This record gives sequence, C-alpha cells and structure tokens, in this order.
Amino acid sequence: MGASRVGRLIGYARVSTEEQNLEMQIAALEKAGVPRSSIHVEKVSAAVSQRPKLSWAIESLREGDTLVCWKMDRIARSLADLMRRIKQIEDSGANFRSLTEHIDTTTPGGRLIFHVLGALAEFERDLIRERTRAGVKAAQERGVRVGVDPKLSPKQIAEAQRMRDRGQSVYKIAEH
Repeated sequence: MGASRVGRLIGYARVSTEEQNLEMQIAALEKAGVPRSSIHVEKVSAAVSQRPKLSWAIESLREGDTLVCWKMDRIARSLADLMRRIKQIEDSGANFRSLTEHIDTTTPGGRLIFHVLGALAEFERDLIRERTRAGVKAAQERGVRVGVDPKLSPKQIAEAQRMRDRGQSVYKIAEH
C-alpha cells in the first residue's frame, strides 16, 4: 500500500439488467465524494467476466487513487475474482473502498477487515464444496444417478454406432 499522495476518487456502479436502476448507487458514490464525471457505470450481469468499464476504471488508477463502489459484489463475481481485482488495484498503488461494507483499504484496519472477510468467505466456500461432495457421494451410494441426463437414448446411441460401422461421416451421423 503506502500511497504517498492523495489521489482521485473513482467510482464504479453496476446493475445486472437494463430494467434495474443505477441512481441509488450513483447517489451514494456522490455522497461519498466521488465526482459524477468520475463514476463508471455498467449494466451487465455479475456472471459476465468481461466488464469493460470496470477494467478501464481499474487500469486508469494511479498511486493514491481510490476505487469506490457501493457494494463489493458490484466489482466481483466470486471471492477469487474479488481478490484478483483488489490485487490489481493495490499493484497500481491505489486503494479500494466499499460503502456498504464499510471497507476502506486506505487504513490498516480496513485492510485487515478486508482480508479477514476474504478468509471467511473462502472458508465458507470450502465448507459448501465439502458438503456438496458429501451429498453427491451419499446420493450415489443410495443408487441415485448424479449428473446431466444423456442427450441420446440407448437406441439412438446404438443407431449412431451402426452408422459409424457402415462408414457414415460424423456429419451425417449428427444430422441423423
């Protein structure tokens, strides 16, 4: 960290659909001191990995700047994604601030809280993964078929094999 200059406040606001409204987030960012002209907005789902406005906002950060968002989930779709983006911000000498969670990496306490929250979220994700694996194993032991249903019936598979054995092309088999 150790930013030596006080920099700009750069805001980022995101909603998932065109129907949702950004105004609440923008108002909160402005109230926190972010100039309207420095707020980057996107209407894109959290599941989408490409967020050009967020990428541009992070890439434009200089030492001492702070990226401000209304809530942490606005900038990341997973803990790993959040940690990667925070590392990008820190590598540029900038800071991160989330208004809802009251996390501000410009302070030692804010950095500590951010990392503790990150560790807790990772722990929770690992527990969920462990429980899911145990549940799948228990279901399989009870004879429950787990996974995606086959797209072809056994009859269709046998027909495709017969066609292949007769020298039909993959294209013809798929078309059939």
